[in-house]
Amino acid sequence: MTQPRNADTGTPTVRAAAAPAAPAAPVAPADPLSGFHPTHVVPQDGLPAWEGPDLSRPTSPLDPFLPVELLARRGEWGEIRCANGWTAWVDGRLLVAVPQPPPTAGRPLTRAEDPRPLLDRTAEALDRYRQASRDRTAGRCDTETFRQATHGLRAGVVLDGERVWLYDDTAGRWMYGDGARLATYAVAAGPGSHPDEPAAPHPATSETPEPSPPTHPPTRIVGPGAP
Repeated sequence: MTQPRNADTGTPTVRAAAAPAAPAAPVAPADPLSGFHPTHVVPQDGLPAWEGPDLSRPTSPLDPFLPVELLARRGEWGEIRCANGWTAWVDGRLLVAVPQPPPTAGRPLTRAEDPRPLLDRTAEALDRYRQASRDRTAGRCDTETFRQATHGLRAGVVLDGERVWLYDDTAGRWMYGDGARLATYAVAAGPGSHPDEPAAPHPATSETPEPSPPTHPPTRIVGPGAP
């Protein structure tokens, strides 16, 4: 193959080698928490869940008071997404809607509280459960001992960057915080009630009660000459 030459000097023309292409930048994995905006809370008894709007495809149930995002509705079905990106279908009628979206950046929290006491209680509950779980998996305790060690423990936390949702088990409510203050986000019980208290009975109605049955023996019909 003839090497190209310079037309003026007749010397061979030297071509520079093409620079290798730069490697493509690695694509960061998608953050499951990005874009997660809780719209509802799972009721206090938890919720069964399905892989699709089909009763023949059950999946793991949802824990009580879990914040979820309602993505779609199909009749009585509701498609939800959890903070870790996991999606499922539930009975959308049973989801508890939050009263309002969490405060946005730059908007002050109303009725704010110091987050440190609730953070400390949450961390203590998680530490106690973690220690009991370690003892259980290591064979240092049986099922009954594990049940007793974890009895009454309640904690809930969703952490998303500077935002945090904490469950306050003493008041039956979810709190939203920005690192410096907490504000009520969603409640799980009526005003003035504790989450462990039974529901109050329905008030008595003003309807007239039905008369009680007579206490005397029933009347009998007898024929002539009977005693």
